[in-house]
Amino acid sequence: MSTSDSDLARLDAVELAHRIRAGELSPVEAVQATIGRIERLNEKLNAVIHKQYEEALELAASTELPDGPFRGVPMLIKDLWTTEAGKPHHAGIQALKDADFTASDEANLVTRYKEAGFVIVGRTNTPELGLVATTEPRSYGPTRNPWNLAHGAGGSSGGAAAAVAAGMVPAANASDGGGSIRIPAAMCGLVGLKPSRGRISQGPREEWSFSCQHVVSHSVRDTAAILDVCAIPFLGDGVVAPDYGRPYIDQAATDPECLRVGLMPDNHRVENHPDCEDAVRKAADLMADAGHVVVESRPEAFRHVGVIKDLVWAFNLHWRAGAVVNMETLGEQLGRPVTEEDVEPGTWAMAEAGRGVTAPDYLKAQGIMGTWRRSMAAWWEDFDILLTPTTARPAPKLGELTPSDDEPMRGSKRSIPYSVYTSPFNASGQPAISLPTGSTEGLPVGVQLVGAYGREDILLSMAGQLERALNWSANRPPLHA
Repeated sequence: MSTSDSDLARLDAVELAHRIRAGELSPVEAVQATIGRIERLNEKLNAVIHKQYEEALELAASTELPDGPFRGVPMLIKDLWTTEAGKPHHAGIQALKDADFTASDEANLVTRYKEAGFVIVGRTNTPELGLVATTEPRSYGPTRNPWNLAHGAGGSSGGAAAAVAAGMVPAANASDGGGSIRIPAAMCGLVGLKPSRGRISQGPREEWSFSCQHVVSHSVRDTAAILDVCAIPFLGDGVVAPDYGRPYIDQAATDPECLRVGLMPDNHRVENHPDCEDAVRKAADLMADAGHVVVESRPEAFRHVGVIKDLVWAFNLHWRAGAVVNMETLGEQLGRPVTEEDVEPGTWAMAEAGRGVTAPDYLKAQGIMGTWRRSMAAWWEDFDILLTPTTARPAPKLGELTPSDDEPMRGSKRSIPYSVYTSPFNASGQPAISLPTGSTEGLPVGVQLVGAYGREDILLSMAGQLERALNWSANRPPLHA
């Protein structure tokens, strides 16, 4: 191999694909190098929980490997929702692990990855059903942050973020139902885009949740280029986001014209860590220096505590009802009724609370979130981007966000400072991206850019401009390949 493994570990997916296509290394060599990095690092990080090495090497050597734009580039899949037929899918649940459960169907997104030429080498750790902002499931144990092993990597895509931050793979699948792409990206120093609702197909089984699928990566161009190959609708998709400005990779490489940016450095629910707020103010200064109009402003709904309380009620009710559906699905997968011993205490408590949700309450919650969505859209008639912290606090130490038998909702309650800026835009369906622009005591912190529905193009253009100014991908954690 003409390129050293440590150099390969620093390439983004676009560059790695280019070198494979140029013949500088083969798909087999790229996959072998990835396997070696996972084996060296995973004992400390616990990011990858299912390994598919043999199948990956076989596909990489095969003429059946699709000749897509990412031909031969290794990929990791999050072990939550994004199923691959015939492969394990445990969603952080001990009972599914004990049953050695495998998926029978293939997620549409996995189909798009394979068409693009990605080679799946394994699946990454996730909290049980993605319900908290840390990846510490009882089933597979904690994922550690490569910037500081005493801290978590975020949730629920913590395994994906730790793997990418440490250089195992250049990008990895992630999902976001309340911040689960953006929170781990912020905690691990990565780029994390939650696309618009309907941008990437959620089929073949439509999810009840606000979750959107994409990746965590080091570079904006990876985030953009992978979106280009994945944001292709399937027949029957219930929601398809409108298109603007494709190809996205071109947007990431082009400085935007003067944009109108609203700075929202704080909120009404929790107090920011000073370095989280400092990061967002410094990002605002960079935008202003680049010629954009930046003023402190926030959507009207954020100004009213009562409106926010209504949204929180509706959002939580939605999640509680979804927990009941999850338990029913789990029972179908296990072939028997689910018991309290099958899941963690926080999951069981949420499902029990969900059993009290009435149909009128559920419809009322949908109406509240519809009103919220329209209120958000009105603000974007006057602005292009909302700038906020991604999280109100940096990565917590391991154990701080986990539920306990005595306090089953401890994990959910302690996750609020990490989702307070992210979850409102799952409710509204808007695209939002976390960028690694700050740090505190050796841990990364991120800023969030939020766009109008369907306007990933504007977010990626601004994100690319900030990346060229800050060159964050040159910064790698102490534990890196």
